[in-house]
Amino acid sequence: MGIQNNIHETISSLTSAEKRAAHALLANYPSVGLATVAEFASEAATSAPTILRFVARLGFESYPDFQRALRSEIEAGLLSPLQKRHPDTHLNEPEPTTISQHVECVDQNMRTTLNAVPKSEFESACNLISDTKSGVYFLGGRFTDAIAAYMASHLRIVRPGIRRFNGQVSTWNDQILDIKPGDVAVILDIRRYQKDLLDVAKALTNRKVKIILITDVWLSPVSKYAKIVLPCGIETEHTWDSNAALFILAEAIIVSVTRANWNKTRKRLQAIEDLHWNKTE
Repeated sequence: MGIQNNIHETISSLTSAEKRAAHALLANYPSVGLATVAEFASEAATSAPTILRFVARLGFESYPDFQRALRSEIEAGLLSPLQKRHPDTHLNEPEPTTISQHVECVDQNMRTTLNAVPKSEFESACNLISDTKSGVYFLGGRFTDAIAAYMASHLRIVRPGIRRFNGQVSTWNDQILDIKPGDVAVILDIRRYQKDLLDVAKALTNRKVKIILITDVWLSPVSKYAKIVLPCGIETEHTWDSNAALFILAEAIIVSVTRANWNKTRKRLQAIEDLHWNKTE
């Protein structure tokens, strides 16, 4: 579990001073945590002993241990496919992966996801997406935009007001003009995180849009702007990360939103069925 996610899980049990430390770190992640204790304390408007207590509450024995974990997390979030290669594998001779080995990795990622996503956060995300008073916009990264498209394709059948960012990155700002305060944006971003998604998230926040982030356990920088963060396990023992847990989470959201306000949803589904299958010749 990433340090940011650990903070989100712990923050309700922190003292007021420790919460200031948590908010300071989340607002300027990870740079504040890489500073000295005194600089961290100054940024959080609290004392050095409070910073050390905060770090201890996160499960670290010392401030250097916390900073080493933070650096390791940053490095893990920036790993390229080549850097992810198993260290025992010869550079030019990749080890074959059996389907059973890969399924085991996916199974572990699902367990990681179940542990990392609080029930309350999942339900809150589904409630936001179910609220037909707000438009919902979907956007993903290089390997996750297909999941964003999958979610939008299903949910536009279930409820009105579903849109997906499309086209070139240069057109995204144009599309933001149509998004109103109070609307919802679902953003998918896993390592190696995309700066253009961060830029969009910042612009959406300025327009008072509620962001739901689906990410990995190290948490995309978009989490800084997100109202709800849903972290998923993605690690495998080979070159590529796995999006299977993100896909399962996306399907769980689709199922939950479909069941919400079922009477209206049923009528909409019936109307679509009539349009597709009961056309007069």
